[in-house]
Amino acid sequence: MENNKLNIKEYLDADERKSLLRLLTAGSVDDGKSTLIGRLLFDSKKLYEDQLQALERDSKRLGNAGAGEIDYALLLDGLKAEREEGITIDVAYRYFSTNQRKFIIADTPGHEQYTRNMITGGSTANLAIILVDARTGVITQTRRHTFLVSLLGIKHIVLAVNKMDLVDYSEEVFNKIKNEYLHLTAQLGIEDVTCFPLSAKVGDNVVEKSEKTLWFEGTSLLQYLETVPIDRDRNMNDFRFPVQYVLRPNLDFRGFSGKVASGIIRKGDTVMALPSKKTSRVKSIVTYEGELDYAFCPQCVTITLEDEIDISRGEMLVKPDNLPFIGRNIQTKLVWMDEEPMNRNKQFFLKIGTNTTRATINAVDYRIDINTMDQLEGKDFCLNEIGQVQITTAKTLFFDDYKQNRATGAFILIDPITNNTCAVGMIEKPINEEELLSEDLPTLDLKKLGIEPEHYEAIELAAKELSRQGIEIIIKK
Repeated sequence: MENNKLNIKEYLDADERKSLLRLLTAGSVDDGKSTLIGRLLFDSKKLYEDQLQALERDSKRLGNAGAGEIDYALLLDGLKAEREEGITIDVAYRYFSTNQRKFIIADTPGHEQYTRNMITGGSTANLAIILVDARTGVITQTRRHTFLVSLLGIKHIVLAVNKMDLVDYSEEVFNKIKNEYLHLTAQLGIEDVTCFPLSAKVGDNVVEKSEKTLWFEGTSLLQYLETVPIDRDRNMNDFRFPVQYVLRPNLDFRGFSGKVASGIIRKGDTVMALPSKKTSRVKSIVTYEGELDYAFCPQCVTITLEDEIDISRGEMLVKPDNLPFIGRNIQTKLVWMDEEPMNRNKQFFLKIGTNTTRATINAVDYRIDINTMDQLEGKDFCLNEIGQVQITTAKTLFFDDYKQNRATGAFILIDPITNNTCAVGMIEKPINEEELLSEDLPTLDLKKLGIEPEHYEAIELAAKELSRQGIEIIIKK
């Protein structure tokens, strides 16, 4: 009995130490995204008996795979409309694990009108599986999804050339699609691309290598997913700790709780609080299980400091020799997600990490035609449109370039009236006030107006008060 307990504990400990891979599937309608994930779950023996029974029953009643065949897509397409139309509408998440790794799979829609759903599913993904139909190859939708994946900063891409059984497992067809796709990803600067010939319906090269593609020298898809290295994807260089909560359980303890967004922190390290720029040393790193000597992303911890510093929610702890960008004006890529078109006269709430502030969209530099990658004339965005904009916030932000640090380079815009998430943004760089396109904002140049420096503070306070009332003014000194 003791041995059994030890074995169970060892198994649970080993399971807890497994790495987690978050991935999404994307592709055109009917390319087989849901079928691929369903086959992955089925062939890796990760379905319970009741799920298998329900799948067999639903396949007879609702399936599109043919008489007597199991429709693996029904494992993912749970909405009534999805089953009736045979398409994916909303993002469906599935969790499973193997002996090597844990997985969270996001099955995202293929329709252009559901672009925002794909952005949602891909916001936390490490890897993207882009499916193409072997009969049609790389199409406009493939280019769209690949561009979106590159925009989201996903570093690993799998090109799954599906339905190879319908082209007699032709090596020539596969190589033609592969070469065309690699040319596309090279243009977008995506370096890690792996291509697989698959048949999700039959199961070729999904979990086990297929004898029908002996010319293919790679592994099966599952074997690749179990071994693709993702540890280096995390930013371990730039320590960023957005404060979520000030923990004060008693008079003798005051700590700052949150999630390490990036980097590593150790006991005794010198840290700086933003925006005050006060410095102190880390006294302890506390978790529910006890104190740690060091912590790294994405751990949730409470940090205590040797000195009493006024820090509240939304502020950030960093290292003094490695600061993020600090400012109120940003240039960013923006994906519009609201049914209501963009209104640049409206103020939004901008939420980045634990920091929330009011924000206005000053200018639209350009929109992107995601089918051709062309830059179009800048005008207010409609649903699912993407482009580059300039934003000014009422409060100072602490942020990084999204490509360098996804955790501190992404934000959402919230409509203050409806509470809808209007847009998601990926920050590119800060903008100096001199560079800011201020065609929509009045500018007050204090030097040119001959205002004495002792009056600057009063004018800035007045400008902040106007900002709270929705009136933005740029102050130049």
